[in-house]
Amino acid sequence: MKRLLLCCWIVLLWFSHSVRADDVWVIEIKGGIGPAISDYVSREIALAQEEQAKFIVLKMDTPGGLDTSMREIIQAITISPIPIATWVGPAGSRAASAGTYILLASHVASMAPGTNLGAATPVSLGGPQRDKDQDSNNPFAPKQDQSDKSRPSQQDSQQKSQPAPSSEDESIAPSDQAKKTPDEDAKADNTDNASGESEKIAAKTAMEKKVMNDAAAYIQSLAKLHGRNEVWAEKAVREAASLDAESALAENVIDFIAPNLDQLIAQVNGRQVVVNGVQTEIALSNVAYVERQQDWRFKLLTVITNPNVAYILMLIGIYGLLLEFYNPGVGLPGVLGGICLILAMYSLQLLPVSYAGLGLLLLGIALMIAETFSPSFGILGLGGIVAFVLGSVMLMDTETPGFQIAVPLIVGLTVVSALFFFVIIALLLKVRRRPVTTGVQLIQGQIATVICGFPGEGKVMVDGEIWQARSNMRYQQGDHVVVTNISGLWLDVESVNKE
Repeated sequence: MKRLLLCCWIVLLWFSHSVRADDVWVIEIKGGIGPAISDYVSREIALAQEEQAKFIVLKMDTPGGLDTSMREIIQAITISPIPIATWVGPAGSRAASAGTYILLASHVASMAPGTNLGAATPVSLGGPQRDKDQDSNNPFAPKQDQSDKSRPSQQDSQQKSQPAPSSEDESIAPSDQAKKTPDEDAKADNTDNASGESEKIAAKTAMEKKVMNDAAAYIQSLAKLHGRNEVWAEKAVREAASLDAESALAENVIDFIAPNLDQLIAQVNGRQVVVNGVQTEIALSNVAYVERQQDWRFKLLTVITNPNVAYILMLIGIYGLLLEFYNPGVGLPGVLGGICLILAMYSLQLLPVSYAGLGLLLLGIALMIAETFSPSFGILGLGGIVAFVLGSVMLMDTETPGFQIAVPLIVGLTVVSALFFFVIIALLLKVRRRPVTTGVQLIQGQIATVICGFPGEGKVMVDGEIWQARSNMRYQQGDHVVVTNISGLWLDVESVNKE
């Protein structure tokens, strides 16, 4: 009986081992690549190693993102002992800019039909090019000499001086042209488009050249890792070239086209890839997809690393601490301001912040505060508003879409801050014009009650306060006198009925 149970146990173990599924983790990258996505993807890849996943798929749809966040993801991919495939899908998705780098760095690169990649030029260099027609309409642009326009070029004169073609030559040209069929013309056009012949983006300054060359060398090195087209990869940087899925496959930019994850796994199974310098075969059986869900940390980082949210948190923190300093003991502005300011500092250290813009922003707030304490006829206030606006515009040191502070938000907060401080100034000026209601000056002319003394020195009570007083008249306790003058801590008094 024991032997029978032991045999059954062995058989069950063998069957359970044979039907064990290979986990394929699916990690989604959607939207701009920033600190939140880089942190999420890096943690998920590390967790997949701990959970002994067999394969990882990065499901991508991104317009690009920050350089530092992109490099963190690429580093996590290149050092991963688990093969990683980047799949641009479903149809309608894209792997633009930073997404192209990640796609080329992956062990397997695949795209769904109806997707595209490319346009990997650094954003600071990929601005709109100046049109020649705009130069002609620009009064400050260098104008071409009119005499040069009136003179025919040397090439034109040479063409005019050449004899006309003979009738034999004329009969040959149409026959040669007729040899090209419409299909050949279409193929030639597609070849030109696939080759990515476009104008190179000019790098004018030394810094722009350094950025361009660094990006080109980096994407070429990523393409070399897995034997992909490094020539086109360089064009994606220097010429902002883009390709659809079919053209990318023809240009050896990706490995294959897969319309869905099942097709991806079917094509990748048995494929040889290089993982950490070692040739490795991808062997998958009984695949079980593990759709990874974004955790609370990712959602929190996504919110606070939004430049608009970080900007608002910083202002709330600064104003909250200021209100607490104005009215100590309230507690709520100080606590709320401290929390918001720490969150803002954390998010700003993850974002590409311009310290010049941050300095101008703080200077603008300081100047507007100074205007409330020492009115300068608006000079400090206007200077503070200008510094506040310039600092807000310059705060984010990147031109990547999605990582800029919205202009309406800057305008709205600037107007609110300016109105807040100008209302305070108006109230201060209004109060300043009112007559004095407190202080020693109000005692003069009031009625006092004699306590003791006189003639000479004595004591009187004014508004419940006992003062030392002087008078040459004789008064009895309880008599009423009027205060005529104040000398330091002494009052000069005289009779009420004295005219």
